[in-house]
Amino acid sequence: MTHFQLTFLLAIFPVISMKSPIFGPEEVSSVEGNSVSIRCYYPATSVNRHSRKYWCRQGAGGMCMTLISSNGYISKDYAGRASLTNFPEDGSFVVNIEQLTHNDTGSYKCGLGINNKGLYFGVSLEVSHGPELLNNTHVYTENLGSTVTIECPFKRENAPNKKSLCKKIGQSCELVIDSAENVSPSFNGRARLIIQGTSQQVFRVIISHLRLSDAGMYVCQAGETSNADQKNVDLQVLEPEPELVYGDLRSSVTFDCALGPEVAKEPKYLCRMNNGTCDVVINTLEKRDPAFEGRILLTPKGDNGHLSVLITGLRKEDAGLYLCGAHSSGLPQEGWPMQAWQLFVNEESMIPQSRSVVKGVVGGSVAMLCPYNPKESNSLKYWCRWEGSQNGHCPLLVESQGLVQEQYEGRLALYEEPGNGTYTVILNQLTAQDAGFYWCLTNGDPRWRTTVELKVVEAPGEPSLKGPQNVTAVLGQTLTLSCQFPCKFYSYEKYWCKWSNRGCRLLPSQDESSRQASVSCSQSSRLISMTLTSISKADEGWYWCGVKQGHVYGDTAAVYVAVEETAEGSRHIDPAPANTAPEEEVVESSIPKTEDHAVLNPKLFAEERAVEGAKDPAPGNRASVDAGSSDGHGGSSRVLVYTLVPLGLVLALGAVAVWVARVRHRKNVDRVSIRSYRTDISMADFENSRDSGGNDNLGASPVTQETILKGKDERVTTVESPTNPEELKKTKRSSKEEAEMAYSAFLLQSSNIAAQAHDVPKDV
Repeated sequence: MTHFQLTFLLAIFPVISMKSPIFGPEEVSSVEGNSVSIRCYYPATSVNRHSRKYWCRQGAGGMCMTLISSNGYISKDYAGRASLTNFPEDGSFVVNIEQLTHNDTGSYKCGLGINNKGLYFGVSLEVSHGPELLNNTHVYTENLGSTVTIECPFKRENAPNKKSLCKKIGQSCELVIDSAENVSPSFNGRARLIIQGTSQQVFRVIISHLRLSDAGMYVCQAGETSNADQKNVDLQVLEPEPELVYGDLRSSVTFDCALGPEVAKEPKYLCRMNNGTCDVVINTLEKRDPAFEGRILLTPKGDNGHLSVLITGLRKEDAGLYLCGAHSSGLPQEGWPMQAWQLFVNEESMIPQSRSVVKGVVGGSVAMLCPYNPKESNSLKYWCRWEGSQNGHCPLLVESQGLVQEQYEGRLALYEEPGNGTYTVILNQLTAQDAGFYWCLTNGDPRWRTTVELKVVEAPGEPSLKGPQNVTAVLGQTLTLSCQFPCKFYSYEKYWCKWSNRGCRLLPSQDESSRQASVSCSQSSRLISMTLTSISKADEGWYWCGVKQGHVYGDTAAVYVAVEETAEGSRHIDPAPANTAPEEEVVESSIPKTEDHAVLNPKLFAEERAVEGAKDPAPGNRASVDAGSSDGHGGSSRVLVYTLVPLGLVLALGAVAVWVARVRHRKNVDRVSIRSYRTDISMADFENSRDSGGNDNLGASPVTQETILKGKDERVTTVESPTNPEELKKTKRSSKEEAEMAYSAFLLQSSNIAAQAHDVPKDV
């Protein structure tokens, strides 16, 4: 809060409506015979730059009569004394009017459009009569807060007499100061009377820190009789006329304050009018409004009391009246030098909307998009960190030419991508100390400065990409680096790059160049791997793995590779298991890896790393069929005999009941019936051979599979194939031959039984 209520400023600087995008001075005043210059701002779009600009005077019934326009029209009343100049690069036009008369007082509009009902801003112009000065009157015109020196001549005979200065109030003249050191309380500490010897015949009255109330008529006098010397003085104190400042939403503006050398050593301030007081925004005593934290800079310019205040990231609520002044307290005081600006914030901004707050986790990374004027694609891009000390400053951290502050080595890079008005800044290996405000800026249009706040969370967040932080490689050997990414990044493009102070050079993917590094990733592993072969000292440094979508960069992780000469063999670096989330567990494959001898680049390549689990057939499942084949076949023959003999006896008993003449026919039928069971007998032989035969691997459990062949259900037991294919064929052939032999023996035995039955006497 200020030391006094600046109510007088409300009368000087009226509140301005911000509804229309056209902006200009609401009130302009002058005196007859003088001239005025009125500047009106408009949104600097292509359409507005080429639209008709006009200055018209409002009349009765709401009509606005055009006085001058950018199409070349000028009214008779303005002919020869007015002009309209368009400044499309600034988005403004200026109306100059000379030889003002009292009749020029009235309400006007400055605007643009094909008629006078388009976009406009209302301006009130007041032209007053000049003061009626008495004879022997000298006029002094000074600015508010400045100093005036009034010279009062006298004759030689009045040299020893009293000298004085008084101010006319009505019909009286109240003393300001005299040579007897009497001073009016309202001028105490501000007025001095100086007599430089009697030879000069002149005395001077110096009044400093002029106030608006100091304006008026004064009389300086030497002597007190009728022979006294008198001089009339007209002191005019000019209030600071607000300079119009037009800023786009989210852009930046600069207030240049020049208060004069008399207050060069006094503390300076910038304040904003609010409900009758002027609240300090920033001052040189390091006081700052929290609403402007991270987006304001105060910079002294030389030793003459000049300074500039830069505000970026403009908001709608920033619009209003700003005053710059000087005082020992760093706060506004009446009677001290002051400048004024009226800030208008255009909501139809050219600056694209971007994130004002970016969040990251300790150890993780952030990628921030910075806008710039698309017409200035060749401009240098910068990124700086705002610091509140020393009235605010923003030291550069990185620029598009690649220069980086040493403390950010391996952590910071600036990419010109995605382009077309936007560039990217990546910062990784985040710490809590990285939290703060950062600025995006270029060496082009100063309005395109934006700010972003970085917040770093310590818990419970964790980095999205996980990998080693430091790795030691061996000269001439091979090193494989891997980092893990979550499933949400599966559809993203993955990459590795090598960092330098000129950026981070991307390693091209396999389909981009068969002679360079290749990067790929499998969904099951969620790993991005890179392999360095024939390592040299040039390979030492920082490497980044990251994800992106098109030209939009995402998360990154950094690893530093140190190269030494001592160790032997190659190294393979995987993310630490402790950093692997349970749902993202990586399973190492037990399948022996097959080397790809066609190396794309003997120096550097990146490869997809698959760690999908695969089961190796257990050694206990390998059953040998060689050693037990003989015993198995022997057991099968005995089972066939025990099974077929009772069957033959049953058939023989049936044959006794049949007539002798049909015995041979019955035998043929039996053979056909027996042959119909050939398949079952043969398969049973195999089953018995498997179950009853010898087995060298007693722990084996052969897997049984059922296969449907030609509509018949065959039960087949599969075991691991013998090492020698010829042995397999021999084994299968031996089993088949034994089945045929068993079948032949069965037929022979059945024939013998039938013959014996034929020879037995029949009962009649």
